[in-house]
This record gives sequence, structure tokens and C-alpha cells, in this order.
Amino acid sequence: MLTVTCSFAACGKDADTVNDQVTADVTADDNAAADTVTEAEEDVQDDAPEGFYHSELTNELIDESLKDQRPIAAMVDNELYALPHYGLSENADVVYEMMNSTANGRITRFMVLVKDWEKIEQLGSIRSVRPTNLILAAEWNAVVCHDGGPFYIDEYLAHPWTDHFSGTFSRVNNGKPREYTEYIVSGDLDRNFSSTGVSTTYTQYYEGAHYKFASESEPVDLSSASDAIEAASVDLPFPHNGSYLEYDESEQVYKYSEYGKAHVDPGNDNAQLAFKNLLLQSCDFEQLDEHGYMIYNCIASNQDGYYVTNGEAIPITWTKTTETSPTRYYDMSGNEIKINTGKTYVALVPSDSWDELEIK
Repeated sequence: MLTVTCSFAACGKDADTVNDQVTADVTADDNAAADTVTEAEEDVQDDAPEGFYHSELTNELIDESLKDQRPIAAMVDNELYALPHYGLSENADVVYEMMNSTANGRITRFMVLVKDWEKIEQLGSIRSVRPTNLILAAEWNAVVCHDGGPFYIDEYLAHPWTDHFSGTFSRVNNGKPREYTEYIVSGDLDRNFSSTGVSTTYTQYYEGAHYKFASESEPVDLSSASDAIEAASVDLPFPHNGSYLEYDESEQVYKYSEYGKAHVDPGNDNAQLAFKNLLLQSCDFEQLDEHGYMIYNCIASNQDGYYVTNGEAIPITWTKTTETSPTRYYDMSGNEIKINTGKTYVALVPSDSWDELEIK
């Protein structure tokens, strides 16, 4: 067993100015590294059949008509009572998991990115949003789907690049209290886009491709990296729900479990939530009040992380320079990493518990 220990430098002091310093902490060296990557030779992808293209979220082949369509970023409740989740195993392209509050055992919440949202039959349940989610959704130019949130979100909702739908989804009679009954169902998103005039296609604030993907014919193989470690399982320091991912060698994906059991989707034949790529980020945070509301300092540079795929992991660093700029991931030589085709799980691990992360 390997217990991962990583150092972390704090990247914010004042809750009122958290994430406002969108470029101040990025050094000339960081910019130089980014320039080096920009000048690198373009990746060569496998040819796409006529009528299809490689999704910017997963690199999987999807209908070309979706090329300019914005993804949604749905806030999904992760309390035990909210389970089972519907629609994640089938529809999610990228799933973020992060602490939602410093209270209640540091309970987490999912932010689910979906590119082809018109195929959703039922997704959720949907809950409130936090400032960190709005900052991260902005780097995808995603439309945030939620039900309210604390007043701390107001300044982020006011940004011209933020589009969102709040509390405008369907109620499903599942026998639970009302706060656990809101889901995105077929037709909800079409209705929201139509009634609000929010653009379904990428806006001027979209900064382009997010991840760098290896081609499917030449996938990433971390086993040859000098700093690679075995990663048959990943145990995250989220004490409330005990997030855990285990590598399935036969399917070559990491399967997600929490609360001591597999995360299954009754809307998709009880398929277990699974990912090809894991991006683990150590991230400082600020507690905003005595009620546990908090914000991650997710605009930062040269922070610790791990990239995990196909049973191996390598240490990385991550950098995000502005609210709308994508988070970039670099190996220990300063090269932007490539990831494999498929779904990606991103965990923002509080820096004060980063040394409790277990990769073994």
C-alpha cells in the first residue's frame, strides 16, 4: 500500500478576494511553460467517420451536429438519502467531486458535465450550487443546472460568462422529501433554453479545447514513466461518503463506490459509474462562515495532483489562471499531459487532507 503524501502552498488569504486575483499568482515561469506547450506540435487524432467528430469532453466519436453545442454542468446531491443517482453512468462525460461544506463530515457534491444533454431521460437529483462550481463550469462554457444556493454565489452569477437554470426542472415522486425530488428529465432543457434565450452553442467566452487527448490508436501508457506508481485503487479523503475507485482490468476503467457500496444507476440497468481517467487535485480552500460554506482556491498555479489511468498513476501539477480558462495539467518535467479517451473523474481534495489520499 502506498499512502500518498504531497506538499501544498496556500494560495489565498481573504475570503472577499478569493479567486478575484485571476492572474496575479501566475508567474512568468508558468507562462513560459504554457507557451512551450502552445508551440508544441499539434496532436494527431484518428480520423473521424463522416458525420462524426471527436468530443472535446471525452474524445469519443459523437454526432457532428453537437460540435458547437455547450455542455451543461448539473449539480447532483451526494447525500446518502439522495441515492441512487439517475443518469450519471450513461450521460456524464466529466464528473467533479468536491467538498460542498466543511460541516456534516465534509460532505461532497457532484458537478456533472454532459455534452449531449438532449439524450437525458432522468438526471439527478439536482441541488444547490456553490461558488467553486460556477468558477469551474466557466472553463467549459457550460450552462449550470442547479436549485438555488447561498448568497455567496451572487457575484459569480452576475458575470457575463455565467449562464444557469435554477429550480426549473421536474419533480419526480420518489417517496422522499421535496428537496430530494428534483431531476432533469426529457424536455426540461429544451424548455429552459427556449424560454430564457440562453445560447445552446458556445459563446464568446469559450476558450477552446480543454483536455489534450492521446489518440485511441496510441493511448497513454504510464507504466514507462520513471515516476509512475501502481494504482489499482484510489481511496479519497472524503470522510462523509468514503469515495473509492477500483481498477477493473478487464474493462480498463475505474469503478466508483461510496458509502461502502458500488455506485449504480437504476436508470441504466444498474450500471456502475466508471471512468477512464482520474485527475486528483490538491486544493486549498477558505471557509466563509460558521455554517460551513466554503470556496476552493481553484485559480492557482503549480499545485499538486495525480493523473491516474489503466492501473498506473503519475504525479502532476495543475494551473488555472482565470475563471474562464481551462485547468491545465503538467507532468513533473513541465509538459502538458495527454489523457485517454473516455470519461474523466476530477476530485478537488482539500489540501489539509491531501496526505490522507491513498493510491495503492
